Amino acid sequence: MARRKIHLLAYLKTGPTANHAGGWRHPESTLHDILDPRRYEHIAQVLEAACFDGCFFADLQGLYDIHRGSFATYIEKGGQISFLDPMMVLPLMARVTRHLGLGATLSTTFIPAFTIARQLASLDIISGGRVAWNVVTSATDLEARNFGLEKIPSRDERYALAEEVVEACLALWDCWDEDVFILDKESGRFGDAAKVRYANYRGSRISTRGPLPSPRSPQGHPVIMQAGASPRGRDFAARFAELIFAPSGAEPELAAFTQDMRARLAAAGRSPDDCLIMPQMRVVVGETDAQAQDKAALLESLIDPDLALANNSSYLGADLSGAKDFDTLTRAQGNQGIQGVADHLRARMEREKLDLTQAASKIDVELVGSPKTIADKMQAMFESGICDGFVISPTYFPGSIEAFCRAVVPELQRRGLFRTHYEASTLRGTIRDDL
Repeated sequence: MARRKIHLLAYLKTGPTANHAGGWRHPESTLHDILDPRRYEHIAQVLEAACFDGCFFADLQGLYDIHRGSFATYIEKGGQISFLDPMMVLPLMARVTRHLGLGATLSTTFIPAFTIARQLASLDIISGGRVAWNVVTSATDLEARNFGLEKIPSRDERYALAEEVVEACLALWDCWDEDVFILDKESGRFGDAAKVRYANYRGSRISTRGPLPSPRSPQGHPVIMQAGASPRGRDFAARFAELIFAPSGAEPELAAFTQDMRARLAAAGRSPDDCLIMPQMRVVVGETDAQAQDKAALLESLIDPDLALANNSSYLGADLSGAKDFDTLTRAQGNQGIQGVADHLRARMEREKLDLTQAASKIDVELVGSPKTIADKMQAMFESGICDGFVISPTYFPGSIEAFCRAVVPELQRRGLFRTHYEASTLRGTIRDDL
């Protein structure tokens, strides 16, 4: 039986930083090319050369303005901004790669199911079956206002809608059989209409008739990713997700999350092997542990505490400059916020004896060390069963990802823990190639 192997994804943004508030200020971080297509083509080629399963872009339907009621901190201090729509960038990356998975974040709260299904089907087809959909329900009022609403719906309502949107997309993607095309010029038969059907999906909130004009992709439909950490989000993931972007945090927290998710998968009639659990890891690689610690210290010195606080204000859906404890925060949130971030902050406050502002002003870097040290930690976490792989998030771009690919990946390969070449042609094949 083949040995299980670690799975690797890269977390990307079309802006100055991913989720390290000081990363863009690093001396080796490139800034001139943020709007240049070659930036994204280059990182796609780097990741494919290292045999990563894939990458995905985090995204937001707007510009964060929760902190101090303004977007000024994000603009002036280089926060997480999506300058470019990832759906415009991913086809460029598809053109310069053959195997790398390509993930898009699209919100079920605001984007119609037919639009999502058609866009992702088109990208899945032109990439040869390498697309993932990171399903999000959105979590901020600012996004709602960009779509004509005053406030974001409740979490339960957002997930109820998300379930129907995903069901509708799956129905739309199933409108075409694989062998529709005949392409016989002599007989005049282009395709077999009997192999195309209506979706006729009708839920309590949405409906869509179909069929899509887009035929079936090589992998049938995009891989479903999800990152919800609330009980409602976990139930949703247990039903639909093939890959979970798990919250970063201490190993006991991750172990508890994984155990809970596997129980929910079983309750949903699925096997744990049906869904990969992959926590986010920010990485600093050095030739030695001491050098890596020095590099991490430099990055920490570049963090603007106000931007770090603004990041967590955005994730939590409440202005932390005016919330000094969780009771105040919860009242300010309303329906907004990402549950996983709140859970992580609570755990950190308890573990490190910090107040809310102190905990929210810090940026974790989970993997710091030499290639051997980092590989040791990844191997221990993977072999303990608390995860199936890792989402590698850049601390500065593109150097931190390049260093990981150049130094850590070969160490994992020498240990037989990571592939040395792609065997599958689709992303779904890649994420299941060791099962």
